[in-house]
Amino acid sequence: MQSNDARMLLQCAVPTAVAGVVAAVLSGVFAGGKGAIGAAAGALVVILFMGLGLYVLQRTAKSFPHLFQAMGLLLYTTQILLLFIVLVVFRDTTLFDTQTFALTLLGGTVVWVAAQGRAHLKAKIMYVEPDSGSGGKSADATDGGAKTAASGANS
Repeated sequence: MQSNDARMLLQCAVPTAVAGVVAAVLSGVFAGGKGAIGAAAGALVVILFMGLGLYVLQRTAKSFPHLFQAMGLLLYTTQILLLFIVLVVFRDTTLFDTQTFALTLLGGTVVWVAAQGRAHLKAKIMYVEPDSGSGGKSADATDGGAKTAASGANS
């Protein structure tokens, strides 16, 4: 994982974890210990699902850049469906308060997506890869300076 990918993951995971801690504290106050456990479990599920999704999306972008947009749409749809499946599976559990679990899943997902959007807007991602195949030679040396002469004649 490159440093900008790790930075984006960190910029998404930290606000989601903070939101999870806030949700756990509030749930502990209003719904008791089971509420705090439900909120903590919800935040953990969101961080795991969304973090894994971001990792898969970054690997896809590097390996198959032409599939990036389609993969992003498929990934987010899959993540939402998996979160729905988790809600259905834990619907009747007595391990934790399911209402705080569901609300934390929803809130954590919203925080993650907002943080990911902010991180992407602040990232300085190059949209043109620098040419590293020329072996250190400039464009002038490879084309005989024809481009430089043509552009210099007009200025």
